Amino acid sequence: MEQPADMNTLSQILEKLRTKGIDNELKMTDHGKMQSKTLNKIYSPDDLTIVKTYRFEGMSDPGDSSVLYMVEDIDKNMGYILDSYGAFSDNDGAGFADFLKRINTADRDEQELFH
Repeated sequence: MEQPADMNTLSQILEKLRTKGIDNELKMTDHGKMQSKTLNKIYSPDDLTIVKTYRFEGMSDPGDSSVLYMVEDIDKNMGYILDSYGAFSDNDGAGFADFLKRINTADRDEQELFH
């Protein structure tokens, strides 16, 4: 997956999202659903679509390895799910992974997301 030259790090992507008004992080709840505290909504996999995935691999520190999933909800609100690889993950492995597998995907290009 190729990333634009001006957006190579997680912090650069998050800053670009923030400047576009997308500051809506979704996190896994204790009940196995995703929650947006910004929008005060709780989502099941059917409520979301993954529209872009970014993978970041730390050059020297495995703790820098992460995945950013750009998602759109059924009301067309944009947000993101952030996860670290492996042992550095903040999410419950099996439940989180199962939730992600059940989300529909519709890979979009950068121009659609950052116009």
